[in-house]
Amino acid sequence: MDLKIKALSPKIGTEIPTPFYATGGAAAMDLHACIEEAVTIPAGGRAVIPTGIAIALPSADYVALIFARSGLGVKHGIAPANCVGVIDSDYRGELLVGLQNSSDVAYTIQPADRIAQLMITPVIQAQIQMVEELDDTTRGAGGFGSTGM
Repeated sequence: MDLKIKALSPKIGTEIPTPFYATGGAAAMDLHACIEEAVTIPAGGRAVIPTGIAIALPSADYVALIFARSGLGVKHGIAPANCVGVIDSDYRGELLVGLQNSSDVAYTIQPADRIAQLMITPVIQAQIQMVEELDDTTRGAGGFGSTGM
């Protein structure tokens, strides 16, 4: 599939890299901070960071998902505030990344820093059927921890 990307900032492709897959086996491409100056996210705080791009998915058969970069999350406690950002196929605005700092120290995002990953994946829109009963399974209604540790 083709993903159309529109640069909303003149810095895209020069000072700020255009999203790309870093390796042939990469499942997602890095998103970069399109900011004029550094943004410090205080310990326990949040910030919305622009990427300077908008995208056009080809149809409702696809969704773009914004995930954490593992290095930022594990090493610094920086991850998307909503866990996973969902970009619907009909959205054409700027991709913004809400970041949360779960660490006990402030963290500074510099212009062009890699802040998240963008993955494109297929979507199946379910046909809803309201029913009186659901089919039985071995697990049944067992919830958290019901299958063991």
